[in-house]
Amino acid sequence: MGFEIWTIKTVVVMAVGVVTMLPSCIVESVGNSSSTELKLWDFEVKPSVTQTTLAVVYKEIDRLRREQATIRQQQEALKHMLSSQKKEFPMTIGSTALAPYPLTTQEIESWSSEDTDSMPNFDPCYRYTVLDQTWRATNTSTKHKMCDRNANWKGWYRLFYKGKSLQMPERCPPVDKCGTHAPLWLASSHPRRSDGIVSRRVCGHWKKQCCAFKSTPIKVKKCRGNYYVYQFVKPTSCHLAYCADVNTIVCGRCRRSESCVSRDKISWTCKRKKVIKRQVHFFAAIPTSITGKVNRIKYSSVTVNVGHAFNRKTFTFRAPVKGIYQFFFSTQTTSGGKTDLWLVVNGYWVSVSHTQVTSPSSVGSLRTYMTFLRRGGLVYVTQNCGNSWANAASSTIIFGGSLLSQ
Repeated sequence: MGFEIWTIKTVVVMAVGVVTMLPSCIVESVGNSSSTELKLWDFEVKPSVTQTTLAVVYKEIDRLRREQATIRQQQEALKHMLSSQKKEFPMTIGSTALAPYPLTTQEIESWSSEDTDSMPNFDPCYRYTVLDQTWRATNTSTKHKMCDRNANWKGWYRLFYKGKSLQMPERCPPVDKCGTHAPLWLASSHPRRSDGIVSRRVCGHWKKQCCAFKSTPIKVKKCRGNYYVYQFVKPTSCHLAYCADVNTIVCGRCRRSESCVSRDKISWTCKRKKVIKRQVHFFAAIPTSITGKVNRIKYSSVTVNVGHAFNRKTFTFRAPVKGIYQFFFSTQTTSGGKTDLWLVVNGYWVSVSHTQVTSPSSVGSLRTYMTFLRRGGLVYVTQNCGNSWANAASSTIIFGGSLLSQ
């Protein structure tokens, strides 16, 4: 497994490439603008063209440095986990030695960039001890009864049965199973991944009472890859031991897009998650003309805003979900000179609607742009130079878009 780490030199070239795409009307506005236009320029943009160019380059360099550091941290974390199977720890429980269990290839591939970007060393999903003891299975009964009160519990654990991932039972197991007299089971349901770390009640079955022993609560967390980790503690008495439900082995085979479900808590199946498809559409216009440089056009007339992704106060669009979006924007020029409207995505000028009129006439320009956005991506329109005409009865200065694929 490897990573591509871009060099700073490569990205500086990319950053300069972005800067060179800035419209030529910036330079022309400084030299040839009227006094009114020059005043607006000075008020809105203080730094010079050279300073602006360098600022963009330095910003891109800084972003790349942070990205390089993040990738290096991810690489070191993955190398550490993949090599952890070669390490041995002196901790023992019963007669079985415990060692950190390596993550499977499917689990590693299921991580998204959001997971790896926020993966701390103390996250129990990546730092746990394997507990693979066949006597803990719900279908196992032994003459020698085990007691987890004698174990030295420390940290987080993940349950296995002969190398296959499973979880604690949510249904009362029979007495004298799980290698003990009173098997311990989870008296409440497992958490969802969005719940994070939760506290769950544990009960011990004895003398036809599923909760005859109310043991000390434990902490549980669901991890990406359909598995759980547990922070086990010493039970209240002997002979009690934590159970591993062999019926949930199927849960370890569920895909990222599936959930492990059961009606009777005995037969478990992988079921595809229901994805709620979002509808996102918006259409906005401005009922007045604008002149000169406007950092963010104030589209005050919003006629369509399905999904409420367009902010009527800031005049910006913020992506509510990760997906492919398509935007369109336009301008109408009625006097001599050029007019440039730019679509700005996450701080970068990515597409221009350009018009140039050499005689007293009216020319319109409509531009479309398709891009991939993560949740929270910010989009707006800026007029870099020129004159855009509109009135209350027209829709000549517009901005709109839709979510094409989630």
